[in-house]
Amino acid sequence: MAPTYSPEEIEGRSYKYVYSPVPVSSSSAVYDSTTLGKQPVEIGAGSTSYRVSNGVQDKCRDSKMTEKGSTFLQYVAAAAANLCTVSAGAMMGWSSPALSKLQNEIEDNPLHRKITDDENTWIGSLLSIGAMIGPFVAGYLAEKYGRKRTLLISVAPFLVGWILIASATVVVQLYVARVVLGFALGFAFTCVPMYCGEIAETSVRGALGSFLQLFCTIGLLYAYSIGPYVSYHVFWITCAILPIVFFVCFFWMPESPMYLLKVGHREEAIKALARLRGKSGASVQKEADEMQAAIDEAFKEEAKLSDLFTVKANTKALIYTCLLVAFQQLSGINVVLFYMDGIFKSAKVALETSLATIIVGVVQVLASCVTPFVVDRLGRRMLLVFSGVGEIVSLGALGIYMYLQDVQKSDVSSISFLPILALVVFISTYSVGSGPVPWSVMGEMFASDVKSKASGITVFVCWTLSFFITKFSKNLQNALGNYMLYWVFGVFCVISVLFTVLVLPETKGKNLQQIQDELNGVSPSVPEFGDSSKK
Repeated sequence: MAPTYSPEEIEGRSYKYVYSPVPVSSSSAVYDSTTLGKQPVEIGAGSTSYRVSNGVQDKCRDSKMTEKGSTFLQYVAAAAANLCTVSAGAMMGWSSPALSKLQNEIEDNPLHRKITDDENTWIGSLLSIGAMIGPFVAGYLAEKYGRKRTLLISVAPFLVGWILIASATVVVQLYVARVVLGFALGFAFTCVPMYCGEIAETSVRGALGSFLQLFCTIGLLYAYSIGPYVSYHVFWITCAILPIVFFVCFFWMPESPMYLLKVGHREEAIKALARLRGKSGASVQKEADEMQAAIDEAFKEEAKLSDLFTVKANTKALIYTCLLVAFQQLSGINVVLFYMDGIFKSAKVALETSLATIIVGVVQVLASCVTPFVVDRLGRRMLLVFSGVGEIVSLGALGIYMYLQDVQKSDVSSISFLPILALVVFISTYSVGSGPVPWSVMGEMFASDVKSKASGITVFVCWTLSFFITKFSKNLQNALGNYMLYWVFGVFCVISVLFTVLVLPETKGKNLQQIQDELNGVSPSVPEFGDSSKK
């Protein structure tokens, strides 16, 4: 006989549930929340369960125990969290118009002198140094204070960084400002995927995970569209407003139910889960029990950093995510984003460079809008392959243009459109796959006990590569030529496609526990609702 539950508050009334066991062969069984996966109980269509209220038994159909729910608040919460990545995107995009002013103007220049090429590359690349440090601090705070509070805390370094940029009179202060802003960026790229992966149900997890790239591109376009047409000081003010908007909007969103369960706040977790699913507390009990079972399994022992390298699933997940972000950076994306003005100038594009940059930014946003609609239908691998092929073609074409112009000294006026077309193809295909998918996978592939540590390492790898690529891309261009740099990036894109096709597992349509089971090479330990074949 399954246990009788103590009274619970459901929809303002006090009830007891009394469950009766049914044969294992029944196709209409769910699992007793205290013995998950072991005690089937009858509540199927056509059967009855009983509620006892004030000593009176009231029969209740299963249809009253289940609710359709809604994903609306999940989308709203993910969007609110990703306003943090809009702030990060604007800060990344700041360098393109701002560095152009600092290097070419004196009147609208707080340093009152033109910066050198070397100073230009340091200002562009030091963002990545801060982003290497931020993930580890963010991971620690996310475990101690929660995902939501940690993201709200990130507003502080964002504002400090912009204040330093506003008051800078020497280039060293700009260096410090970029490191501080990079530190804040590390918070966004570590905690936002964690939060979105933990609040989302399986059917929309890929879409919510892809929001990071979409909202980051909105921030980039914001900077590209404003920077060239306003003064230096107006530009930093418009960028500094964004983290404040994020704080106000995200403050009202629920904490991750997974985190609340992990720290023992079950009642708060049920409330947060019910709110996110658009259901009553009773209807999310089973999902909360599954989360709790996964957490209990993961936290049998206190997680250590070494678990990332001694537990099979953790090691595989870390390798996969680190390689995905490595290929993301080795595509040359940050060279394109940070120095887009310079690329158009070196390609001698007839179109005004600021307008060409805005065009590319618009394309990036529009392409990023596609991913949330298709990632849970087509899968992660297909988008990555599509993205890789597009990047290979566009980088190859851009390299050919630069080769004809710089080496062959050919007249390229008849194909002057090619650099813009190549960058549009590169940005659009990158934004569909290589940009959003690694962050979506990072949010869903790690077990709860190691997620913060693993996410920190993954983001560290991403921005370490970003630093070296952005800092020394100019040196590589001088040594190898523009054309060869783009071809090298193209070779890495070829390798990324091979990795995706031959090695990377698909996570589409799988819940978090199923992903862990697959990485461990075992059959799922948590059965599907109403599926007797998985008992």
